Amino acid sequence: MGGAWDGPAGRTSDDLRAPDGRTRQKNLRERVAQALRDAVVAGEMRPGVVYSAPALAARFGVSATPVREAMLDLAKEGLFEALRNKGFRVAEVSERDLDEIIEIRRLLEVPTVARLAGRSAVVEAGELRPIAEEIVSAAARGDLLAYVAADQRFHLALLALSGNVRLVETVRDLRARARLYGLRGRPDARLLAASAREHLDLLDALVRGDAAAAESLMNHHLRHVRAIWSGGPPAQ
Repeated sequence: MGGAWDGPAGRTSDDLRAPDGRTRQKNLRERVAQALRDAVVAGEMRPGVVYSAPALAARFGVSATPVREAMLDLAKEGLFEALRNKGFRVAEVSERDLDEIIEIRRLLEVPTVARLAGRSAVVEAGELRPIAEEIVSAAARGDLLAYVAADQRFHLALLALSGNVRLVETVRDLRARARLYGLRGRPDARLLAASAREHLDLLDALVRGDAAAAESLMNHHLRHVRAIWSGGPPAQ
């Protein structure tokens, strides 16, 4: 029931506690939730396997309560399914599901990003450059979890410039559901590096007010995203 997972990569019980050694329930629950998200992204927790809160708590070195609360939070996000008197199971996401998620993201994100080109709000995009550089750095050292985390911060912050809060929330949810698919092995280093560089190229296009280039780059970037998750070549 505990599954074949030995715990989140690089996480220890000390990482899940407050710096002063006192465990704050809310912070601990959030830290556990993030560790579980990372495990799903890395493919360490697989769909179809049932994980119990007590077994996971033992691996984290914490009590079962914050783990159960974290998994209930993730169940609300659609990442896990709660099974009565059994535990939690990572939700299933198929290749078709992933294709549909990417298609919806293209319909939402491509025109939104293109409209940002030349607008006064895009001046704020300068604040996104450090995040874009962080993505490039993570790709260069093959740190997939850091890549995914920085990539999410970048895209959600960029979309937030549109002023459409619901659009941002929708894309956040779509990205979370795509991560359920898990990485199929290690992505091609060249593909990951190319995808990372596109963030900087996209900012350059927005700053110079080139809507056509921004639209093309965003489309191409989402094809790269699909390929990274599936472990195959970019979709045409």
